[in-house]
Amino acid sequence: MRVLVVEDEARLAGTLRDLLEMDGYAADVCHDGEAGLDNALSGIYDVVLLDVMLPKMDGFTVLRKLRQGGSAVPVLMLTARSELSDRVEGLDSGADYYLTKPFEPKELLACVRALTRRQPELRGDGALSCGDLRLEKSSFTLSCGERSVRLSRKEFDIMEQLMINRRQILAKETLLLKIWGYESDAEDNNVEVYISFLRKKLSHLRSQVKIKTIRMVGYCLEGGE
Repeated sequence: MRVLVVEDEARLAGTLRDLLEMDGYAADVCHDGEAGLDNALSGIYDVVLLDVMLPKMDGFTVLRKLRQGGSAVPVLMLTARSELSDRVEGLDSGADYYLTKPFEPKELLACVRALTRRQPELRGDGALSCGDLRLEKSSFTLSCGERSVRLSRKEFDIMEQLMINRRQILAKETLLLKIWGYESDAEDNNVEVYISFLRKKLSHLRSQVKIKTIRMVGYCLEGGE
């Protein structure tokens, strides 16, 4: 899953990114409200960590514009201001949770996990299931019955997106942004290579679930109902 961190303090933003990546998330950072809003509206993020005091556009305004733009991405607001009125404004603006600085890393990660669990396909034990497949986040393991294989990080991230969005067609461009990020020079061929790897592993598992190519559009799972 990919998390957007919108935080103007460079050191804290870097620490948050490192913390998230150590816990298995992909993370991108923005340092002002305008850039944060533009990135959050892209639709490629599963959670947004949003500071309140930001240059160019404050976090409350970013959040209101995000919701007005139709985005339902879970937002965790971060602020050094602990007044009740600020917490109320954040929640009323559309925040899903409010964390006051300073906070413990374990508490932040627990909040992120709680927000990602709102994905309807995500099991309470941190695993995803689709048809006869089960994807374990803790071990990067994909299993079908008694058979299982260990996935690389990119294979896991792609399979995770396909399973979460199994009722949709995912464009190559969407996968590139979600898995490799904005600053990567990865191309369509990178997605194709990893899709090929995953198909071979699904064949090895003898799963009824297949990755279907929709020509000129993207990919989706079939046989998962």
